[in-house]
Amino acid sequence: MQALGIDRDRVLQQIEIFRRSNFSARLKKPCTLGDGVRKVEETGAQKYLDLHEKAARAGRFMKFVPASGAATRMFQSLLQIYYLPQYLDSDELYRRVGQGVAIACDFARFLEHLHQFPFTEDLAEIMAQDGLDMEEVILQGEFRMLLDYLLTKRGLNYGCLPKALLKFHTYRDETRTAFEEHLAESIAYTEANSGKCKLHFTIPPQHAEFCNSHMEDACRRFRDRSGISFDIGFSFQKTSTNTIAVDTKGYPFRNRFGRLHFRPAGHGALLENLNELQADLVYIKNIDNIVPDRLRDRVCFWKKVLGGYLVGLQERIHDFVRVLKNPAGSGDERVVETIRQARLFANEEELPLAFPADFDAWPAEKKRSFLLDRLDRPIRVCGVVPNAGEPGGAPFWVEDANGVLSVQIVEKAQVNFGSEEQQQIWNSSTHFNPVDIVCCTKDCDAKPYDLRKFVDPDAVIITKKFKDGEEIRALELPGLWNGSMAHWTTVFVEVPPYTFNPVKSVYDLLRPEHQPEGSPDTLSGIE
Repeated sequence: MQALGIDRDRVLQQIEIFRRSNFSARLKKPCTLGDGVRKVEETGAQKYLDLHEKAARAGRFMKFVPASGAATRMFQSLLQIYYLPQYLDSDELYRRVGQGVAIACDFARFLEHLHQFPFTEDLAEIMAQDGLDMEEVILQGEFRMLLDYLLTKRGLNYGCLPKALLKFHTYRDETRTAFEEHLAESIAYTEANSGKCKLHFTIPPQHAEFCNSHMEDACRRFRDRSGISFDIGFSFQKTSTNTIAVDTKGYPFRNRFGRLHFRPAGHGALLENLNELQADLVYIKNIDNIVPDRLRDRVCFWKKVLGGYLVGLQERIHDFVRVLKNPAGSGDERVVETIRQARLFANEEELPLAFPADFDAWPAEKKRSFLLDRLDRPIRVCGVVPNAGEPGGAPFWVEDANGVLSVQIVEKAQVNFGSEEQQQIWNSSTHFNPVDIVCCTKDCDAKPYDLRKFVDPDAVIITKKFKDGEEIRALELPGLWNGSMAHWTTVFVEVPPYTFNPVKSVYDLLRPEHQPEGSPDTLSGIE
């Protein structure tokens, strides 16, 4: 525990969490257009674009990209094939394909479309360095060798590298990694003639040297090409945020060497990294949700809209808070008028604040105290897309233990599907969370909030895992955009589905939006 930087009290608190029975979110209803989700028409977006540009020119924006995880899940089906010898024989593989075996069909698809992946030339080149012809290897059915050079340290090591370092897109004269595409995208909405783009990536420590080398090379090339400089920071997911695992009886699990077993606690652990940035306005976007140049303008249009929406929201809220902090007290005419305006502001659904039923009958001082508490918080504007069945979180009105309603992003794992009512509410959701967030982490005096004070500690997720052949229970901290931001001021804004283009599986790179311009897969158009 000392080596990880974890104190005993925190471990005891985590063990107690395992012993409590219910951490499910209490869904009241889905957030829908006009009831928790705002709609911005393109024709009315100019005022937000203007607010965004003003803030970007002042250098207020930066981008925060969680990129700590390895690409293991992206290549999961190929890794399965790699460790199942029966699928590596050509005759046996295609016999299984004929039987409709999913894993075999996936691999056959990979082989059929191999030349459409952006990393294929690198794969062929690294095999050629060892005197191997990639085409010949495939013709001879040497599939293990092919996968060896793709997935392991013998070649590209794509089964272990972070997604940031993987090739995502092919252009006429270059291929780009996900990291490089985030640089290109950031120019469109964080720079705005300020001359510099600020980005921060969380990365795995074992790949820090590779990330730094790639960053220096990429920044140099983009600077030479665009004249824009980059201020890039890296940080690691802190080991002090790791959580203890327990056995099926709730006691601390010890591995075969007799040592306590701690596990990384999910993306909620990255709140510590975000907190230490003490940034002004921050875009948060996953490393794999990125598009090539030909689609960037329409995606970045909505990034600017969200950023401008946040700036306008921040200015209005901070104006309210400055007056509500007035030491003259609740009897001051300005305070009384601000209370009225703030109430109206929320009623007009600019802010989805839930007011107590008897709020209007409260004395002015109680109203002032309530509004100050609810408004003096970090702010986030979350883009949400119409629900198309993608796996992941969704926006809901949620009721806490005291019956207070708030809007939250809820993950499926947080829902009690043993309740028919909760299952029906979940299934009725109209929007999806693509992790398209822009947030303000400073107060009205430009002082950074301590973001750890706005976490819902009960919004944890307990999962079943296996270690050394034994079943264990693992604890994930409140997710970065779930429980870790539960007590932020939150607004959901609908954005078009084309702004969401994740690469969760290697096969997603075959989607039209990730293929080169002019390829057969892109000629039908992308809606």
